[in-house]
Amino acid sequence: MSRTFYARGQTGQQLLLGAYQALSRQIAAGNIEMHPRTEMLDLIVVDGRARGIVARDLVTGRIDTYFADAVVLASGGYGNVFYLSTNAMNSNATAIWRAHRRGALFANPCFTQIHPTCIPRTGDHQSKLTLMSESLRNDGRIWVPKAKGDQRPPNEIPEDERDYYLERIYPSFGNLVPRDIASRAAKNVCDEGRGVGPGGQGVYLDFADAIERMGVKAVEAKYGNLFDMYQRITDEDPYRVPMRIYPAVHYTMGGLWVDYDLQTTVPGLFAIGEANFSDHGANRLGASALMQGLADGYFVLPATINDYLARNPHHDAVTDEHPVVQDVLAETQDRLNLLLSVDGDRTPDSFHREVGELMWEFCGMARTDSGLRKALERIPQIREEFWRRIKVPGTGEEFNQSLEKANRVVDYLELAELMCLDALHRDESCGGHFREESQTPDGEAARKDEEFGYAAAWEFTGTGEAPTLHREDLAFEYVHPTQRSYA
Repeated sequence: MSRTFYARGQTGQQLLLGAYQALSRQIAAGNIEMHPRTEMLDLIVVDGRARGIVARDLVTGRIDTYFADAVVLASGGYGNVFYLSTNAMNSNATAIWRAHRRGALFANPCFTQIHPTCIPRTGDHQSKLTLMSESLRNDGRIWVPKAKGDQRPPNEIPEDERDYYLERIYPSFGNLVPRDIASRAAKNVCDEGRGVGPGGQGVYLDFADAIERMGVKAVEAKYGNLFDMYQRITDEDPYRVPMRIYPAVHYTMGGLWVDYDLQTTVPGLFAIGEANFSDHGANRLGASALMQGLADGYFVLPATINDYLARNPHHDAVTDEHPVVQDVLAETQDRLNLLLSVDGDRTPDSFHREVGELMWEFCGMARTDSGLRKALERIPQIREEFWRRIKVPGTGEEFNQSLEKANRVVDYLELAELMCLDALHRDESCGGHFREESQTPDGEAARKDEEFGYAAAWEFTGTGEAPTLHREDLAFEYVHPTQRSYA
């Protein structure tokens, strides 16, 4: 059986192409006005309803307002809070975080998916990681040397000295176990000193058996584009030697809380796709982009937003002269001016990397009470240092990527704190959230459904202030939670 149905390792790209084509068609028809290279910096809420956004032209630096009867955020997740992730570099959390600061509850922020099949990092020079398709686990076998510190080339390690650890630990599913299971298992064998590659942060994904069974031509037909990509990046031929892979941040299941209409707690503000929390719970399985793209964007939102607009007519137009708009514009400009005026000695990337590495260590694949408390102690210190030492050259009236990055780091620092608070309060293991204090004797996640059977929706109360927790109890009428097993 196959782990995932896919389009020759290009499923995500094909989805994007379909979405782009549909968008281009609507632009050509005059139904959509597109503003490329424009970034949302804040939400405008008038009389308790979302009425527009403040955005910055990334080329000219011009700050504009855009007014509407409703606002839809489809800005993706917040995985780049970890600095290194498989997400696009410009994917960031500012849109949803600014909406959170304006009153939208943020649900389950600690639920993060770590993808098991990514090309390992090679050094501090990297700014992102490359995802190798989930489809590779259909035919590839994952292993590490049985002996610690074995530095021999993989083809020189005989079969009886290899540990196909997923097949050993989970004989029923083997290499097809869910992503969180595969990721933690890779971390465990690397922590034991049996990892491969630079720094011992990698495991082998071997296609030798598949090539022998299916033939080179058949493997090339299924995975050739992925093998070529891997070879271009690593200068290693996966037809001759095993790939090296290691887990990396890939998806965030948390996001803005929404109801069944995809509306947040701010009336008139809707969040779809990875920007909301709605579909995944503590774990996320493959093909979710297809599922949420169809469900949220094609089926649900067109009906529910029309219902909102029909029930909530706006009689008074909002303009730039409105006092609320003036306040939001002033706050936005003041924040950017402050970033430009500090004139310190550290770059935005250096702060982003520091908070990202802190999050990866203490709020990554495995979390502990002591580690999360260390992170919560350190993050306010980084934030204080940020506002003393940040260096943003140039001006705000021009193309200025340093200013873009610095503004995003401001939000990452607050978001990271909330993620750690959420992970600390959820004293259980479930899905992508693994607390080392809450595991079975076999090392699997031990849930506490009686205590934590709810979605945790957090309310912003101020920078550095304790957020307010709102619990949405999970009711299971037909299918009840059970302990999963892949043995």
